[in-house]
Amino acid sequence: MTTLKNFATATAMGLCLTSTAFADDITLKLAGVVPVEHFGNELLSQIEADIEGAGVGIEVTVFPAGQLGSGEELFEAAARGNVDLVHAVVYAHNDPVLEINSLPFLVSNWDEAENVYLRKDSAFNTIFAERLAALDLHLLANAPEGFVGVVANSIPEDAAGTGDKDMNIRVWSSQVIKATVEAIGFNATTMNWGEIFPAIQSGTVDGAICCTAQLAYSAFATSNVGAAYLPYNAVVENTTYYASLDTWNEMTEEQQTVVQAAFDKAATDYAAWGRNNESSYLGKLTEMGYEVLEMSAEERAAIADKVRSDVWPQIAEIVGQDVIDALKNDM
Repeated sequence: MTTLKNFATATAMGLCLTSTAFADDITLKLAGVVPVEHFGNELLSQIEADIEGAGVGIEVTVFPAGQLGSGEELFEAAARGNVDLVHAVVYAHNDPVLEINSLPFLVSNWDEAENVYLRKDSAFNTIFAERLAALDLHLLANAPEGFVGVVANSIPEDAAGTGDKDMNIRVWSSQVIKATVEAIGFNATTMNWGEIFPAIQSGTVDGAICCTAQLAYSAFATSNVGAAYLPYNAVVENTTYYASLDTWNEMTEEQQTVVQAAFDKAATDYAAWGRNNESSYLGKLTEMGYEVLEMSAEERAAIADKVRSDVWPQIAEIVGQDVIDALKNDM
């Protein structure tokens, strides 16, 4: 009888231990939106390998290239806990303060970009993390990919100046970006990423502000969409790694440490890759038959001065002067 009792007790303890271990074993959905050929997908695989290889009870299932929806859709899905981890651009449709992600000419070179977007305690990251947390999301890392230009069907009038371009281009869901392209001389139409290709092909719009040289090449040139690239470098293509806050809070501290390290590494690699490859993709666009606008430093500086003068006061009205001051003081 004593032997049976001891066996029963040991079995119960074993079941408890097994149950506890199982509770810490989780499978996470990691979703991205960049095209199949994009370097960002390699980093999704790297993240998967780094997290699973750490042996902390996490398996990762990757859904690349918009398989689970657009950036806007993934933002909502992660806030509801339907997707665990996301790599996408964060838009400001749920919080106007997130317009800081589209602040034009906040930085002008790669050293400044890395200081703003990669440094954990930068004013930008501090504000970004606070606003995402209020939307039930956890900021993992911002990952600057490069400087954004315009894909178009042709080179417009006064392309390197701020005069009327006689061209209507797509902008993403951002009043800041709409004001920015209008200050440069374009007309603007707001539409989601998934609508851009048919809109350009049908002539609904003449182009889109959307892309680094790399993305213009991998998404547009290789698909025979568009014929020109205008490297205004008005904003940084800052993609964001973030988690569902519910998922993050369900992880153990050890799991959180491993996940955070994997995404920090990916963000650093993303920025390094962008810095090293930006100019080469301008050449690849030319090889694909694209016309690439050549701009002098003086021309680009003149555009930057006009945009800061016209647009930054509007941004302060949207995000708050205190936010703008914090970003300026950290520059």
